[in-house]
Parts: sequence; structure tokens; C-alpha cells
Amino acid sequence: MSKKSTGSSHSNNQSSESARTFSAELLEMANLETESVLGHLETRLAGLSTSDADLRLKRYGVNEFAKEKRLSVLMHLVNNLKNPLVILLAALALLSYLTGDLRATLVISVMIVLGIILRFFQELRADNAAAALKAMVSNKATVVRDGKEEEIPLKLLVPGDIISIAAGDMIPADVRILSAKDLFLNQSALTGEAMPVEKSSDIAGDELDNPLEIPNLCFLGSNVVSGTGIAAVIHTGGKTYFGALSASIVEKRELTSFDKGINGITWMMIRFIAVMVPIVFLVNGFSKHNWMEAFLFAMAVAVGLTPEMLPMIVSVNLSKGAMMMSRKKVIVKRLNSIQNLGAMDVLCTDKTGTLTEGEIVLEKHLDVHGETSAKVLHYGYLNSYHHTGLRNITDEAILKHGDLEETLQANVKYHKIDEIPFDFTRKRMSVIVEDETGMNTLICKGAVEQIMSCCSRVEIDGNILPMLPEYKDSATETVSGLNAQGFRAIALSYKEMPGAPDEPVYEIGDESELILLGFLTFFDPPKKSAPEALKQLETLSVDVKILTGDNEVVSTYICKEVGLSSGGILLGPQIEAMSEDELAKAVNNTSIFARLSPNQKELIIHALQKNGHVVGFMGDGINDAPALKASDVSVSVDSAVDIAKESSDIILLDNNLLVLAQGVMEGRRVFGNIIKYIKMAASSNFGNMFSVVGASAFLPFLPMLPIQVLTNNLLYDFSQTTIPSDEVDSDWLKKPRQWKIRGIEKFILIIGPISSIFDYLTFFIMLNIFNCWNNPALFHTGWFVESIFTQTMIIHVIRTNKIPFIQSRASWPLIISSVAIVSAAVFLTISPLAKTLGFVPLPSFYWFLLAVMMVCYVVLTQLVKTWFIRKFGD
Repeated sequence: MSKKSTGSSHSNNQSSESARTFSAELLEMANLETESVLGHLETRLAGLSTSDADLRLKRYGVNEFAKEKRLSVLMHLVNNLKNPLVILLAALALLSYLTGDLRATLVISVMIVLGIILRFFQELRADNAAAALKAMVSNKATVVRDGKEEEIPLKLLVPGDIISIAAGDMIPADVRILSAKDLFLNQSALTGEAMPVEKSSDIAGDELDNPLEIPNLCFLGSNVVSGTGIAAVIHTGGKTYFGALSASIVEKRELTSFDKGINGITWMMIRFIAVMVPIVFLVNGFSKHNWMEAFLFAMAVAVGLTPEMLPMIVSVNLSKGAMMMSRKKVIVKRLNSIQNLGAMDVLCTDKTGTLTEGEIVLEKHLDVHGETSAKVLHYGYLNSYHHTGLRNITDEAILKHGDLEETLQANVKYHKIDEIPFDFTRKRMSVIVEDETGMNTLICKGAVEQIMSCCSRVEIDGNILPMLPEYKDSATETVSGLNAQGFRAIALSYKEMPGAPDEPVYEIGDESELILLGFLTFFDPPKKSAPEALKQLETLSVDVKILTGDNEVVSTYICKEVGLSSGGILLGPQIEAMSEDELAKAVNNTSIFARLSPNQKELIIHALQKNGHVVGFMGDGINDAPALKASDVSVSVDSAVDIAKESSDIILLDNNLLVLAQGVMEGRRVFGNIIKYIKMAASSNFGNMFSVVGASAFLPFLPMLPIQVLTNNLLYDFSQTTIPSDEVDSDWLKKPRQWKIRGIEKFILIIGPISSIFDYLTFFIMLNIFNCWNNPALFHTGWFVESIFTQTMIIHVIRTNKIPFIQSRASWPLIISSVAIVSAAVFLTISPLAKTLGFVPLPSFYWFLLAVMMVCYVVLTQLVKTWFIRKFGD
């Protein structure tokens, strides 16, 4: 396919996404007069009748959207049983049972059950905790039915309903505003924009191409910050913008980095078994001429090759990681996500609420020249404090700015005389206050252009001057500079009226001949913890990228404030014109992605994954759901909307990137210990079986009895049950770690045969020094003990990239378990079970030779391991 056709396909996908989430009907409604809207919906301002509403409810269905169905207890269990490694082990257990080897059946079954139980209960607990967090902002809507207002459950809302909305309400469906007063909405869950947006009943213009910016449309998932309004319901349930997005979370999730890794390990084991077991069977069959015995021994080898404790080791490690993270107020919904978090090398995050506080604050109070002005702050406070209309988010920010009530009113007492309310035509409001001298002062604040049009004078350095062109230009330049930094600016003006009557009544006409005082600027400030968290993530080699629906000006400024280096900016409209290959090239060199649609966030995640990255995504809004679902590890917060929490693997009870950085470290520790076990068990098992193949070719008897193979394997596995308690070298934690199946295979093929060298040396000693040609029991005992000692010792060599015991020491539980297992092996050779297991006491000289071999084994393995790391990496 040519690049041109690819780009066209990409654009068509975008178009279909837009068509799905924003129907043509919705956009058509935005350009109709109120009467036409009502006619199109076959409704009236007095609302639907109860009977008509019931008919529409049957026709359109309830006002609910797709949710990820919570798994039942049974399905949680079934999902754990579907693990490919569990299936492999279950097959081996069944084969052992059919061949009459009940001991092997029992051992493997116990390992399977322990692994499943640990994972099952941990995930069930996390699922219950996550479910307890879910709560809608509101569960009722105020609707007009039969000419009367009443409250009904959200799910009973139907297209054509007339609803009433006010401050604090959640928008219950996709609606068209019919009338509004001072109506401001918070759409951050939809767009990522923290600032409230103004909504009115004005007909939309053709110049607006983003439906979320159309002033007379409101969408499910936003909420009313201030004001009131009457609206007609257009879409409910799955046809809403919210509902279209929520459909993505019920789709089957793609395999994550962890899932692919476990599958890779399983197939690697199957390949080893498929090669080694037939060879062992044929060699023993042809050399011993006892095909049943050869078959049973080959089955024991198959079990011996398999790290049967891997499900349990993985589950214990993941459960331990989940418990550690729960102490830091982190709920892990899916255990696999802990390893994915450690493997993550790119974190994509929304801006609002993650890098920023998610709350508007008064940032600056400036005069016309952009200098800080106490008088601007004082007058701004008086205006917000004394007006009686519904306070919007900017008023709340002004009133929360320090201890203004005490400090600004300490010297001069004011009382309110009158006010001129805000309206959408003037886009300003005024209060008139009187001081102790009887002076009336009108203080007016509002949109910059509207305020400046009312000003004939300007205050500069305490002097009142005519509004000359240069002063107007200076004020305009100051506002432009503030806008370029991402601030929202409102203008403040005043005039003093010393000759006011005793009972004055003020009107809009009094908002003239004003004095421009300065500007109040508002901002969603960066989190104080964000710069430190970003530094920690950079130290951990995690590249942070911002994916936001907000504009590029605000996004760039925030990134600069928190110290996130800008590696280029890419906007939603630019992405829409790109082919998949072009986007894949662009994403690696871009740090800020702004003005994005939900679908574009998902495309960026896939492009990064296509480039081989393990991608995490952190978001809390409706618009984040597709990206959360697409990522390898998804993170949300307890204050997020339901759809975001349902899409997430991890939920932070404290919205703090520092906690996420600690989670990355924990994920790498967990993965480090899992990899330790796989390398130890698989390389050791492979070495043993490699020795078995050679010994089977020249020995007149089996090199080890099937029961001895299984006992050896069981003891070795138990020596590794304490691996989850082990520390991971700090150097290993510095960079992301992914599954490298080929690297593990190379490690097994190179390190495994080292043990075979000493196995064959043991064979030589047992046959030629202790003359075991006619004493198979002594041969079996000697190799069994040497095998346990070397396998246990190798744990301490492989667990670290450093020099064992000197530069890096294992945890005390791992040391104790190692000593206990080798002691148990020695004891078995002289215990009451010795005869049952086919063991006999070993000569004293054997122990001296074993000690020499152990020292040589550790030294050789350390040298080869060091060479391997230099050549192939760790």
C-alpha cells in the first residue's frame, strides 16, 4: 500500500470515529433555532407526557452505557486456569498420573494450586477494592414531565426530555441548550481543559469544527460549575459521546508485555521438552531395551525440565509487590500490571490533574504594564466577595487566595451598595461598595475586550491618565503575553463616585468612563511534586510524554514549569493527516501531543508499541478510556470517572507521580526476582537433563531413578521459594526490563552445560574412584547429592550480576533455605527414607572431592556469567 493510500485510510478511520461519537443529528441541532429543535425532537418546553416518555424508553432503551462487566468469582478462577504455563504443567501432571507416577502428580498439582490460589485471592481483593471506589457524580436528573419539574433516575431519561441544570449538576445526556444564565461547565473529563467553558443557547457558527467547543451543546460526563440552564435531551445511553467511548472498554484487551513474556517462556519450555525428551526416550530404549522403563524415565525428565514452581514464584512476587504498593495507597487491579509497570520505558500522561493540581487558582494580579499590583488584588477580592450571583470558578479562586478577608479589609471597612449582574452579552459584572468616608466605588471585572471598551482612563503607578493609544497597546501586549503562557486573564476596572445619592440605584449605563486598573490571571498550577517525580522517572530511564486535549500553549508552558524537556509538539489535526508509518516515526521524537481526540491518544499508544516500547498511560477522564485500554499498563486515580477506573490496571488513591515512580521500582524488583527463578531453574534443569542424555548412552543402568529425579527437582524448587524475599541489585533497577526470550535461551544453553561438566566429573569419580559400575545405588546417591549442591549454589551466582557473597549477598531467608535444602539432601542419604528412595551412605573421601568441585564450579560459572553479560547484556 502506498503512503498516500495509507494516509487516506488513517483519515477515514478518524472520520468514522468522529461520525460515531458526534452524530450528524447532534451537529444539526446546534444550528437550529429553539422552536426547530423542539419540533425535530417532537417535544415542547412543558416536557414530554409520562406516556410518551414510557414509549420512548422502550424505543431507545435506558440511559446507560457499556461498562466492563465485573468478573464473577468463578471467572476470576477460570482466567487464572487459562495461564499457558498452568496448562503445560497440568498436562504433565495428567501424564504422570496416567503412567502411575503419583509422586510427580502430587508435586506438580501442589505447585499449580498454590500459584493459582495466591493470584486468585490477590486479584479478587483488588477487584473488590476498585469496585468500592466507583460512584457516579449524580444518579438523578431534574426533568420536566407533564409541565412539572421532577427528579428521575438518570437511566430513565429519554431523547426529547426537557431538563433543568444548575451548579453542581452532572450533565445526564448529550443535550442542546435552550436557555442559559451564567452557565459555565467543567469539561476536563472530556477534553483535559481545566478551565470552565461558557455555554449559551446561541446558534453555533460554521467556523467551529470541534463539537466540544460548540457553545449550545453539552455532553454527558461534564458538570455545571455555575449558572443555570434549560436543555433538550438529544442522545442517551450508547449513542452519547460518553457511551461511544465506553464501548471501547468492553472489547477484548490485547496481550500486554507480561502476557507475551509468559507465553514466550512456556513455548521455550515446550521446545526444550520436545527436543530432549524424545532423545532421552530413544537413547534409553535402544541401550537398555526396556521401553516402558525408558518411557517412565523420559516422563520424569519432562517434569525435571519444567520449572513447575514458576506459577507460584510469579504469583508470590506479584502479590508481594501488590502488598508493598497498597501501603503507598495504590490498588493493583491486575497483578500482571506490576511487571508491566517495571518494564515500562514510555509513560504517556494527561496533563490536567497529573502534572497539574486540577484546580484553578489566582496566579497573578498585575497592572497594565504587567507588574504585580496589590490594588488589583484588593479590588478583585471586593468584587468577588460582595456579589450575590452564582459565583464561578474564578471567584472561588480569588476568595481562596491567601487570607484576603483579614489582610485587605483590616484598615478600611466596605459595605455593599448595589451590583450589576453578569450577562453573556456584556460579559462583565460590577459591584458598588461604600467605604467609611461615604465614597461609592464601582468595581467591574470581566472579559478583557468588553472591559477595555468601557474604559476612558487608565491607572499607572497610582496616577489616573487618559487612555492613550500607547497605554492601550501596552495593556493588549500584557494580555497577549499572559495568554501565550497559558494564563486566562480577566480585566479589572473601577470608578469612584463621591456624589452618590443616599439610596443609589445603579444600572448598566453606569459602567462607562471607567479606569482600567489591571488584570487577574488564573491557572491550573503544576503539582509541587511533579518536577521531582519527573526527575526520578528520568533516572529510571522512563520517557514521559504528555497527551492532552488541551491547547499547545498551556501544555508547553506547564511542561516548561515542571522541567519536562520539549522534544517537539504534535497536534491532533497534524496526526489526522499522517499515515501509520509517519506517526510511528514522529512519536519517538515528540514530547507534547496537544488538541487530541480520544482516538488519537489510542493511535499514539499503538505507534509507540509498534516501535517496541512498553507503554504506560495515566489518565482520569472519559477521553482517556481508549488509551488506557490500549496501553501495556494503565493508571488512574480514585477521583477519576468510572470509565477511566474500569479501564485501568492500577488505581492511585493519591494522585502523585512520585508514587508512580516508586511503583516502577517495585515492578522492576518483582520482575528481577521472576527472571532470577527462570534463569536458575531452567538452566539448572537443562544442565541436569543434558547430563542425563550423555549418561544414558554409556551407563548399564539409569543415571538416576525417576523418583530421585523428582525428589531432586522438588528440593531444588523449595530452595527457591524464598526468592521473592531477595533484594535486586540497584544497578539492575536503573533501566526498564522486558522479556528477552532469546536472551534467556542463550543463557540456558551456555550456563546450563557448565553443571554438566561437573556432572560428568562426578560420573568419572563414582565409576572409577568408587567403582560404581556394579553399584548403581551408590552412583545414584553420589550424583543426587552433587546435583543438589551445585544447583543450590548456582542460585547465589545467578541471582546477581556482581561477584556473589562479596559484592552482593542474598537475603537471609534465601541463605537459610539454601542451607536447609542441602542439609536435607545429605540427611536423605542416611535417613529412614534412604532405602525407599534408593540411596546409600557415601564414602568420606567423596565429601572432600565434592568440596573441591563446588569451589571450581562457582568460579567457572562466575567467569562465564561475566563473559555472557559483557557479550549479550543482562
